[in-house]
Amino acid sequence: MLDGTLSTGANFTPGDAGESRWTQAEAEKIYNLPFNDLLYRAHTVHRAQFDPNAIQMSRLLSIKTGGCAEDCGYCSQSAHYPTGLKASKLMEVERVLAEARQAREGGATRYCMGAAWRSPKDRDMDAIVAMIGGVRALGMETCMTLGMLTPDQSARLAEAGLDYYNHNVDTSERFYGEIITTRSFADRLETLANVRDAGIKVCAGGILGMGETADDRISMLVTLANLPVPPESVPINMLIPIPGSKLADAAPVDPIDFVRTIALARILMPLSHVRLSAGRTDMSDETQALCFFAGANSIFVGETLLTADNPGEDHDAALFRRLGLKPMAPAARQDAAE
Repeated sequence: MLDGTLSTGANFTPGDAGESRWTQAEAEKIYNLPFNDLLYRAHTVHRAQFDPNAIQMSRLLSIKTGGCAEDCGYCSQSAHYPTGLKASKLMEVERVLAEARQAREGGATRYCMGAAWRSPKDRDMDAIVAMIGGVRALGMETCMTLGMLTPDQSARLAEAGLDYYNHNVDTSERFYGEIITTRSFADRLETLANVRDAGIKVCAGGILGMGETADDRISMLVTLANLPVPPESVPINMLIPIPGSKLADAAPVDPIDFVRTIALARILMPLSHVRLSAGRTDMSDETQALCFFAGANSIFVGETLLTADNPGEDHDAALFRRLGLKPMAPAARQDAAE
């Protein structure tokens, strides 16, 4: 894929025979290009596949907060750390749908619902299915993140019409055990395979700023790009240090390194939506602008992300006006066209 020239890769299509695999060495060479060359390449790839001035608007709601049995070192919802967050029960369906209507009125085209579970219990599936159906009836794309899924659970969510399932790999396989011990990196990949086999689109990314190296960040993206089908959505989070969590004192990510990671994600996964997720409250407008130029084309809107702060609609609207950006039109659904 690399011949010493600045090939943009604009015509690369994941899944093409012989062209779907990236090596760590290839990805490292791209990541370490001179910054302007890296941005040029990433933006060229991005412009070949997307409207470079359109940003997908998603909204994220915590439908069940806190008390999670996992020990993810970054998470405010883990029961293993004294973060001060109280556990709650699964929200009622009508309350979720009321929140979804507000999100739609605010311009969101995808509605993401997250529950702090190791995995969903069968008794909760009826409510989850009802939420999916209700949000779809509003004309929005649906996304769930519920922890690990079995093949049967994945099939039921697919039957309900779930568009996307989010399950982040978080970091590289090498570094994973430093952050989480209650489930393995292989467990993450197994859930992604179950979701894909059920016919649900995949949303999977990771978190920067947990003490990982640049090589770990690159390895994480190579893992995602080399899945049988790369994720349709790739959220890239900047760690928000949570008081009481294992990573409460983690050092902040260098903004240039963050932009490099966004650019690499765009080049390795040309057809994916690359989302600026958690941490935007600590990003300058200039950093976000560079990320959008480098290929990020999705954000979460609203004032909260699960339990963390997020820039409000007013700030995002002002930034969009300054940059000449616009909300991306909702994707056409097959069932809506029939």
